[in-house]
Amino acid sequence: MKISADSMTTNTAGVIYGTFAYTLWGLLPLYWNLMEAVPAIEILAHRIFWSFVVVSLVIILTGRWASLFASMADKKKLMLIFLCGFIISLNWFTYIYAVNTGFVIEASMGYYINPLVVVLLGVTVFKEKLGRWQLAALIIAATGVMIITLQYGRIPWIALVLAFTFASYGMIKKIIRLDPVSGLVLETFIVTPIALFYILSLEYTGVGALGSVAWPLKFVLAGTGIITATPLFLYAKGIEKTTFSMMGFLQYIAPTINLILGIFVFREYFSVTHLVSFCFIWVALVIFTLANIGFLKEPVQVETDPAEPRRGT
Repeated sequence: MKISADSMTTNTAGVIYGTFAYTLWGLLPLYWNLMEAVPAIEILAHRIFWSFVVVSLVIILTGRWASLFASMADKKKLMLIFLCGFIISLNWFTYIYAVNTGFVIEASMGYYINPLVVVLLGVTVFKEKLGRWQLAALIIAATGVMIITLQYGRIPWIALVLAFTFASYGMIKKIIRLDPVSGLVLETFIVTPIALFYILSLEYTGVGALGSVAWPLKFVLAGTGIITATPLFLYAKGIEKTTFSMMGFLQYIAPTINLILGIFVFREYFSVTHLVSFCFIWVALVIFTLANIGFLKEPVQVETDPAEPRRGT
């Protein structure tokens, strides 16, 4: 089958968009760390509010009112969108908390585990069938999580919360099938009043960051909206122009950058047990990815007629 030049160009553009999106997501710890002195819950409130401002401006400037109003007219879809808002808020809070309390490595583990959680949800929610290789990948990844759990003496809840909240968020987005801009407007809309009330309460009592930090940090707080929206828009463009499998490969860019930053920039403790645990997860991801693209074939079962006599007996 011949692949046209236009098709190759479009695919290449999709890969570029996707690479930039995941690279920005991977570098986010550097941005959150600039606000280390600000409590994670306050950073979250600013991220929600300023994200709502940014995506609302995009809606106004691009005139995407039809899609927005159509989503609001469907009550069932609207409830699911609002649920998305609370789930992604929990994911954002956990990630910001992880970065500003020295758990960047554990956060990266969460996003390595995420694709496998997506598979688990696909089996349990969408009744998708799991091949032997995919099942093996899940077992190997679970072994890696168990190893780090035993080493910690506690469950790596940051990694698990990040993995399950982002997978649940993606699952609901798959169900409602809404364009990213309209979706983010409505998702942030439901939690923006809470976030704004919290910000104003802090400022009124004199302990808010906007009234107490230097001007550069005020701009950093306001910039959380752009930092949130930009990779989302790049991801949306990428998924339009390349295959879902390719975007699946590219998604490992972000946690890999997180891991490198955690070890070499934030100087977090990375033991031999960490390495062993991550190796299990990496092996699981390789098996899962190869099985997903059809490189690892499932064994073919040959059915025999019970009435047919067996040879050699």
